[in-house]
Amino acid sequence: MRIPRPRSLAGQLFAMQVFLVAVIVASGALFAYAVDRSQAEDTARRQSTATAAAVADSPSVAAAVRSADPSAILQPYAERVRRDAGVAFVTIMAPDGTRWTHPQPEEIGRPYLGDRKQALRGEVYSETTVGVLGSSIRTVVPVFAPPAPGEPAGSGPREVVALVSAGITIERISEQVREQVMGLLVVAGGALALGGAGTYVINVRLRRHTHGMNAAELSRMHDYHEATLHAVREGLLMLDGRRRIALVNDGARELLGLGDDSVGRPVTELGLPPGLTGALLASEPRVDEVHLTADRVVVVNTSPVVGGEHRGTVVTLRDHTELQALSGELDSERGFSHALRSQAHEAANRLHTVVSLIELGRVAEAVEFATAELELAQTLTDRVVAAVGEPVLAALLLGKAAQANERGVELVLSDDSRIDDGLLPPSLPARDLVTVLGNLVDNAVDAASEAAVSGRRPGRARVTVTVRADGDTAATEAGAGGSGSPGGSGGSGGSGGELLLRVRDTGPGVARECADEIFRRGWSTNGSGRGLGLALVRQAVHRAHGTIEVGAGPDGGAEFTVRLPLADGVPA
Repeated sequence: MRIPRPRSLAGQLFAMQVFLVAVIVASGALFAYAVDRSQAEDTARRQSTATAAAVADSPSVAAAVRSADPSAILQPYAERVRRDAGVAFVTIMAPDGTRWTHPQPEEIGRPYLGDRKQALRGEVYSETTVGVLGSSIRTVVPVFAPPAPGEPAGSGPREVVALVSAGITIERISEQVREQVMGLLVVAGGALALGGAGTYVINVRLRRHTHGMNAAELSRMHDYHEATLHAVREGLLMLDGRRRIALVNDGARELLGLGDDSVGRPVTELGLPPGLTGALLASEPRVDEVHLTADRVVVVNTSPVVGGEHRGTVVTLRDHTELQALSGELDSERGFSHALRSQAHEAANRLHTVVSLIELGRVAEAVEFATAELELAQTLTDRVVAAVGEPVLAALLLGKAAQANERGVELVLSDDSRIDDGLLPPSLPARDLVTVLGNLVDNAVDAASEAAVSGRRPGRARVTVTVRADGDTAATEAGAGGSGSPGGSGGSGGSGGELLLRVRDTGPGVARECADEIFRRGWSTNGSGRGLGLALVRQAVHRAHGTIEVGAGPDGGAEFTVRLPLADGVPA
């Protein structure tokens, strides 16, 4: 047996709203009926009182009651008044209750059915009672004897010579109320129909927005939604039609460095890099775009939410920082492998040369040739191993030296370079150092090689690297030459000392107006698809709370100076 699906939320709200509208309309109708009935009874009471009082005050009535046949005189008068006043009856009676007038002539002479005690005491009173014509609201008024000739009016109590009773039947009152209620029911029916139609329109719209789901399904979807947002490691960002943040998960807050108050803020006020801000504001989809924040490399995908108009944008963010670092290390390994293959090929050529010299009997020349090549290769190795105790940096410099030599560029380690093993704190990972120094050396080798090939810088192409750590790098380097322009932000070294990384080349240099632009992602002089290296350098420097400057070196080429704080200090 198939269990019926619960009514959708829209259907439940529709039924509830129709019920509420019906209850409100019915309650209003009942209230109006009760008010109308009460008002009708008050009106009937006032009307009967006014009619009876008018008849009782008539001098002709007081004169007629003293005649020999009061009914003959009063019956036509009473009927005329009854018709003119619109009441059900006007009964004039003797003090003992004998009727002199009545709408039904056969009732004349019979006793009045009702209370007369208060009227006989000279009082006017109203009551609801059952008479010959049925239940009615009636008022009884006394008729006083006229004052004697010469007696002033109001000189004292006068004799009650007759009683006048005027009334309106309950049936007539009910008929009037029914006429009013019929009009009220027509209005109430119209209100109910209008309320039902409005409720139906709201129901259709709500059903479209809730996709026909019931309350339990919506609640369950909300729970899944919240759980998914916090469980997904990738960043998720949702923007509304006005490009404000409508939703952001924990991953996106971490990747973009957003605070808890970011929801509701426009994208332009988040302080993101211009390129990333432009991607988030774009109306067209973006697929696997790489962007840099202050500390991370993120891959951005955007998808507009369109339903007749641009309703917003869904943005997914993936952390590409680690992958980018691994890619850089893989590129370095490939370069090392290529350099080793080249050196192996070159060594084979040199070995053949040595063997040939020996075969020709030129032993002395063979020994001299082999020794010279060994000394050239060993000199840089000894210099790097002696000065750079940090194994990662030493390996990087040796590998880059082999790559540079392959391209005809001499890589030189400056005489003042010195860094001991174990000096780098955990807050300064070796991977970031590889990113910084590796990219700076690669750019310097490219610049020096191209300048030498083009003839703009005659002589041997050269890249000079300085790697040094001490307790007062900034003071030692003050006035060391080269006008620097800041290319990054961050704190200075502090009391723990600084790690100085300087790379200068014999290339064409960097124009002063481009000192800040070169660190922007995509800037390159080597064609499209390049320009990420210096952006990654600045990002790594920012993570380490260091600074980077670019200026002109003593050889006329570019000089990059990076200072990174050493939180654990250095030996004195």
